[in-house]
Amino acid sequence: MASRLKERYQKELLPALIKDLGCRNPWQAPRLEKIIINMGLGEALQNVKVLDAAVEELTAISGQKPVITKSRKAIANFKLRENQPIGCMVTLRGDRMYEFFDRLVNVALPRVRDFRGVSDKAFDGRGNYALGVREQIIFPEINLDKIDKVRGMTVCIVTSARSDAEGKALLKAMGMPFRS
Repeated sequence: MASRLKERYQKELLPALIKDLGCRNPWQAPRLEKIIINMGLGEALQNVKVLDAAVEELTAISGQKPVITKSRKAIANFKLRENQPIGCMVTLRGDRMYEFFDRLVNVALPRVRDFRGVSDKAFDGRGNYALGVREQIIFPEINLDKIDKVRGMTVCIVTSARSDAEGKALLKAMGMPFRS
């Protein structure tokens, strides 16, 4: 079963984007490729149990088991050694990606305190968008009684757009609430 956002994209948004952006071919129109959710945990150096809790929360949010990321090099000032577990991340593609994006835009972001929309300056120059979330409790899948600490995460939305304008047009059409 395809997600409702994917069906909406294929039936309504894709033809509109082709027309607006002047694409000669449906494959030239921008589309979502993947969403990467990353949770960096500096406190995992002292307490390894923090990592288990974060993996559990990220699994609940994404519906997919995250991979534990390790440090690439040693940094003495941070008491960090090479190959030490320092965070977790998950890459979503296909139906899970559309499902997550739908929940992020329609459920999670409106639950942020004093939310006025997301910045439109977080594009990378190639149509990809990065969004920082300060607290994981905005997702309804997280049980508030079980969390030990409020953690942030980065959500990177990778698109096939060739420019920031195309990427913004795609995300705006899919319902991303940009600040006006």
